Amino acid sequence: MNKIINLLLALAFVFTLSSASAQQPSKLGHVDMNALIEIMPETAKAKTTLEANAKEIESEMTNLNEQYRKAMAEFNEKMNTYSDVIRQAKEQEIRDLIQRVQTFQEMSQTNFDKTRNDLFQPIVDKANNAIKEVGKENGYTYIFNTSTQVIPYFTNSDDVLPLIKKKLGIL
Repeated sequence: MNKIINLLLALAFVFTLSSASAQQPSKLGHVDMNALIEIMPETAKAKTTLEANAKEIESEMTNLNEQYRKAMAEFNEKMNTYSDVIRQAKEQEIRDLIQRVQTFQEMSQTNFDKTRNDLFQPIVDKANNAIKEVGKENGYTYIFNTSTQVIPYFTNSDDVLPLIKKKLGIL
């Protein structure tokens, strides 16, 4: 469904472009946004921070899994020696530990997603601003993002990545 909507939007855009080009010539450009973001210096720092966050989460998850493994091993080993009250208490401890693991997984995924967004959104914004500035400064009517594959073919379009790299001071 999403691909159909993107295709319809692309077709509407092309029709608008063709009618606008009858009035005045359009200057088209394209850039691979993913490639642009990948070469931005801020991306390396964001990736390093995100990797450190992931390692911290993984370490805590390993710790929780080890606690669960030990609790289960002890329970299985001593299950026949426990009185009903102790066995029920141990079962509850294991259920609580399982709940802690699940809660940690959910919270850590939410936190990781938020951290990733907080780190990368300013980078995306900076790239978008540079694209807009290059478009205005160089008289482009449209600059397409080729990493989205919404427009599978285009011609007479300039690759503006070198201009954007220059604008951002990336050599």
